[in-house]
Amino acid sequence: MCGITAGISTSDVTGTLLEGLKRLEYRGYDSAGLALLNDKGEILRKRSTGRVATLEEEVSKDKELRGNVGIAHTRWATHGKPTENNAHPHICNETVGLVHNGIIENHESLRASQEKLGYRFTSNTDTEVIVHQVHHNLELYDDLFSALQQTVKELEGAYSLAVISNLEPGNLVVARQGSPLVIGLCEGENYIASDVSALISKTRNFIFLEEGDVARITVDDVDIVDVNGNYVERKVHQSKLSSDSVELGEYRHYMLKEIYEQPTAVSDTLEGRLSGNHLLAATFGHEADEIFNTINSVQIIACGTSYHAGLVAKYWLEGLAGVAASVEVASEFRYRSHVVPENCLVITISQSGETADTLAALKYAKEIGFKHSLCICNVAESSLTRESDMVLLTHAGPEIGVASTKAFTTQLIALMQVVIALGQRNALTNELEERIVRELRSLPVKISEALELDAKITKIAEKFANKKHALFLGRGTHYPIAMEGALKLKEISYIHAEAYPAGELKHGPLALIDEEVPVIAVAPNNELLEKLKSNIQEVRARGGELIVFADPGTGCKQEDGLTVIEVAPVDDIIAPIIFTIPLQLLAYRVALIKGTDVDKPRNLAKSVTVE
Repeated sequence: MCGITAGISTSDVTGTLLEGLKRLEYRGYDSAGLALLNDKGEILRKRSTGRVATLEEEVSKDKELRGNVGIAHTRWATHGKPTENNAHPHICNETVGLVHNGIIENHESLRASQEKLGYRFTSNTDTEVIVHQVHHNLELYDDLFSALQQTVKELEGAYSLAVISNLEPGNLVVARQGSPLVIGLCEGENYIASDVSALISKTRNFIFLEEGDVARITVDDVDIVDVNGNYVERKVHQSKLSSDSVELGEYRHYMLKEIYEQPTAVSDTLEGRLSGNHLLAATFGHEADEIFNTINSVQIIACGTSYHAGLVAKYWLEGLAGVAASVEVASEFRYRSHVVPENCLVITISQSGETADTLAALKYAKEIGFKHSLCICNVAESSLTRESDMVLLTHAGPEIGVASTKAFTTQLIALMQVVIALGQRNALTNELEERIVRELRSLPVKISEALELDAKITKIAEKFANKKHALFLGRGTHYPIAMEGALKLKEISYIHAEAYPAGELKHGPLALIDEEVPVIAVAPNNELLEKLKSNIQEVRARGGELIVFADPGTGCKQEDGLTVIEVAPVDDIIAPIIFTIPLQLLAYRVALIKGTDVDKPRNLAKSVTVE
């Protein structure tokens, strides 16, 4: 959440900063602003609530608002409402300008001490204490780089910072702790941003700042000190991301584009990891064999959609691999006492690799005695990958829509690869491994077939035009898929949606059933089918409107109050992945009817980098 762009150049940076903010809109925000240092030595600022387009329009009206050094920001409100005064950048005494992602936990004590020093506050944010502290330290150190190094020692919490001062017009200083920040290297200019996608039109060369780094950036140089104040060299990475990959192209929304990218994303996630009908041993790196040979159980930690992927993996790990597995929401994991199992592998799952709760949970797991960790992630240079012993990348490509789609399906495929690797050492037979691998290879085609249901789903979506509630049902591995379907619908259509194991209907949820609460059921052709059919009849008997996504072999027939959409037959092992697709399409089509902002649902952010 929130996004930062900043830059220093021999020419005007205004356009580049605004373009960068547009590319960071997917992160979620409610206000935006920028500040520029002009050739008169003035810090000029423009802020607005709402979208970056509004800020851009205001900037275009002010011909004086130009500069070769600047900082820009999209804010997702935490401390203080989304107002212009609370929007970033914040400026202290017309001398120091600053933007900030994250949360400062000791802001109240800093504010009290700064008020005693005579500093005046103009916002309700935790951020404003940082700009005052930098200003105060600049008076003590006469050097912006040193002032920022001292300031971060006095902060508690998570932050990425970009700071400018009219006392040092040739410098841009930045810092990172618990919130991502990258430096984009160009000829005669350098930029920073919250992630690579903001700067991909300018450069492919990036430095990823480490935890605790503070950097001074000029038009032709970068100096970095680590958390101990020692000068360090950070590796320059060449990004493979293209500007086309973050453009809409022919699609109306990023979410729809990303739903339709799933056959390719799945293929990319499997590429180079399968040989014949077996998983390649090198998939998890050179240390994996030694680690996997010691593992007796698995602890999965994740949030939101990634948590649902972990729940599916629990069924797979115990049912296919014979390995005990627990799954926990990351934000709960580190706030309770644990009995640490011997030889337990911690698996963290995160699309961005910057999810604050998941990162904190992994660090806590290490502190209390979990010895080995594996992360499943879509971003190679993320914080989570650096904190983990082993990394399995999903290769989903950029996911811009806040509601995760292709990240979820590729996480499931990556988790199935973990199941195979651990299962080879436990209950997985050669015959079962060959069957799983064959089914994984078939996924791109089968997902493409599932996407062909879009036209039928578009018609069904009309049933939700005036609905305010919905229930999703599933059994076994399809209960987490029902949970994911409910999450997608509530995220982007704002319909209240809940998921239940179908057998739980009679333990409470049946009280909600009437013609105003549509019930969506996932019906694969497996050993739980007859149980699910009984649950469906319980809904029908109470006048509920049913929509069933069913394997043709289930024998489910269309009747009054019962709409059946047939999903092409699929092996039960990979059925959860396939049945995910129509639920994604349903959520998208309902959101269109409801007229919501599909890619930027209210109150939500793509990369949740604060608790």
